[in-house]
Amino acid sequence: MKNKIFFAAALLFGLVMINSGLNKFFGYMPMPEVSPEMMTVLMAFGTTKWIFPLVGLAEIVGGILIAIPRYRALGAIVIFPVMVGILVHHLVHDIAGIGLGLVLFAINLWVIIEHRKKYQPMVE
Repeated sequence: MKNKIFFAAALLFGLVMINSGLNKFFGYMPMPEVSPEMMTVLMAFGTTKWIFPLVGLAEIVGGILIAIPRYRALGAIVIFPVMVGILVHHLVHDIAGIGLGLVLFAINLWVIIEHRKKYQPMVE
């Protein structure tokens, strides 16, 4: 039963990341109302033309990898810096929207913990 829940959580996590990454390129989801401070941050990101495509690409690649069981450990590491950025962003600029970020971060950590033996060569 745990394996099925883990598979479903990882697959949904991957699909959410792929969707989020594709939205950065195609802009098909409407943007929610944001504070003036948040709009300033988003405008700065828009001015720096490479940030959104880079994060979007990381989300797409990480989401695809995490959805495929064989590459899930690699996907969890690829997407981890993006998840840290999402959490920090919500803590600083939009605390009300942190709920989904915490859930996704918890799934990401769960995948990393489940595959911790695969990371041993990186830390030895």
